[in-house]
Amino acid sequence: MRIDKLLANMGFGSRKEVKKLLKDGAVKIDGMPVKDAKFHVNVTEDEVTVYGEVVEYKEFIYLMMNKPQGVISATEDNMHKTVIDLLEEEDLVFEPFPVGRLDKDTEGFLLLTNDGQLAHQLLSPKKHVPKKYFAKVEGQVTEEDVEAFQKGVILDDGYETKPGVLTILHSGPLSEIELVITEGKFHQVKRMFEAVGKKVVYLKRTEMGSLKLDEELELGQYRELTEEEVALLKEE
Repeated sequence: MRIDKLLANMGFGSRKEVKKLLKDGAVKIDGMPVKDAKFHVNVTEDEVTVYGEVVEYKEFIYLMMNKPQGVISATEDNMHKTVIDLLEEEDLVFEPFPVGRLDKDTEGFLLLTNDGQLAHQLLSPKKHVPKKYFAKVEGQVTEEDVEAFQKGVILDDGYETKPGVLTILHSGPLSEIELVITEGKFHQVKRMFEAVGKKVVYLKRTEMGSLKLDEELELGQYRELTEEEVALLKEE
């Protein structure tokens, strides 16, 4: 990889700023100063330093975001703010994208990565990766609903969902529930409740596979996954 691209990708500034670092002699490869921006470096074997600091190369980035309402799960949109607009410049260089989607008015756990293989694995219908949601629902959620979800319900377009595990946290005029499903049809949670005559008024995804949303993340905040968390996802 070209040395200027490597340094820009690792957050050492724009191409212009990186060229200045090279010109100033701040960049060394295996102890030898390099000033040519086009110089090719072996990212797995060569030791690159900037002012003596070793540059740790990474190819992939894995981010956990607490998605706020009003932001859409897309890489670009002419009308609305996207989850990509919430990222810092140093993370944008990796060109991450959301894995799956959360509706515009749904909050919670959203994974962003540039690892296409992992994204494909997590979204594959064959994998049945579970996703847990917390919801507030207009209307009294009952044990009959629990049983209906356990069998799978018929959505408005005739599609029969896979079984979902519905847990009632509070039942009343405004019920609170948790729901675990293994697929992600368009507006699925809302449509499942519509199928039993109820309306979701608040929805938040709290878990994806083995990972839980970090409770310290405020709405709109995100952080990199730990190596252990990435390993857990790859085992899904």
